[in-house]
Amino acid sequence: MRNLPDAKGHFGPYGGRYVPETLVKACEELTSAYRTIKNDKKFRKELSIYLETYAGRPTPLYEAKNLAAHFGHGRIFLKREDLLHTGAHKINNTLAQGLLAKRLGKTRIVAETGAGQHGVASATAACVFGLKCVVYMGAVDMERQALNVYKMKLLGAEVRPVHSGSKTLKDATNEAIRDWVTNVEDTHYLLGSVVGPHPYPSMVRDFQEVIGRETRRQIVKAAGHLPSYLMACVGGGSNSMGFFHPFLRDRSVRMIGIEAAGEGVETSHHAASITKGRPGILHGMKSYLLQDKNGQVQLAHSISAGLDYPSVGPEHSYLKDSGRVAYQAVTDADALKGFDLLTKLEGIMPALEPAHALGYLPKLMPKTRRSDTVVVCLSGRGDKDIHTVQQHL
Repeated sequence: MRNLPDAKGHFGPYGGRYVPETLVKACEELTSAYRTIKNDKKFRKELSIYLETYAGRPTPLYEAKNLAAHFGHGRIFLKREDLLHTGAHKINNTLAQGLLAKRLGKTRIVAETGAGQHGVASATAACVFGLKCVVYMGAVDMERQALNVYKMKLLGAEVRPVHSGSKTLKDATNEAIRDWVTNVEDTHYLLGSVVGPHPYPSMVRDFQEVIGRETRRQIVKAAGHLPSYLMACVGGGSNSMGFFHPFLRDRSVRMIGIEAAGEGVETSHHAASITKGRPGILHGMKSYLLQDKNGQVQLAHSISAGLDYPSVGPEHSYLKDSGRVAYQAVTDADALKGFDLLTKLEGIMPALEPAHALGYLPKLMPKTRRSDTVVVCLSGRGDKDIHTVQQHL
């Protein structure tokens, strides 16, 4: 499993590269460059310095004793990606891709964003590496993430609203790809998740794998053994893929990916693409996809802008089919309960994305033993979501 994808970017039947001919050269150029820098000690050292001195790695692993006492079962640890500069795991990937864009001689980056965290992190990386930055964002997401929109503008990025379709992440991604097609010579598409055409799913995963590598060292030091469970939210799936990947060969470690069930998977208002979707092609990849009987992409819904996406990274689809990772869906209401619980018990306000993982704890913890350890990837902080939480709680 850790050796995937194959040379053409396939994870079993998923992944691949479904792009117009105008982007084939750019994808091949990026694939070649990434293969080179993966083994380039100078690149890796330069990136590690930025991650440590600028982003704030390593992030701590915190034992949430009050939260565990609330359930009366097992031990709960939080991987604190929320403490990174810009407030989420996204900065791991944007610093790496920004550095890669400079290597490619690009002068401009385009990015898509839903919750705004990838947009802020992209604009931040653009500042660091002297690149122009354009961020596409759905008009609906711009309303519910106004704080992050303002941050992007302060950082010098141009934020372009998208009014087509559902006016959310899917539509922002469409526009970012169109921009890339038009300006491919001087522009790098800084994709924010483990989605899209090859090499993005594996490249973004590898840049986010620092989360899982640190967790592995930290949990062995804290608990004396590998974790019993790993749990993380899944939209496109970059935080969870980076978190899970270093543990895939450890069969004793059970992994749970949490999708957004929105108003319930029995309704049409959810973003549970693995739970309720079927294989299809979107944004240059084959993966599980929310679609109607005619193959038309269905609108996704989640209280969390970062999970409001109708597909998922192809490696997640492969891991679902193989049974290595279990995928569950948590509603908006239960995510809000997860937010409220962590805030009141531990004084930590999570973003609504990882609040979905916290919202699954009431179902998981009664099944655990006192000796079990559960590690939750706290992929972002809740500043950006306070107004949404205020409206609903």
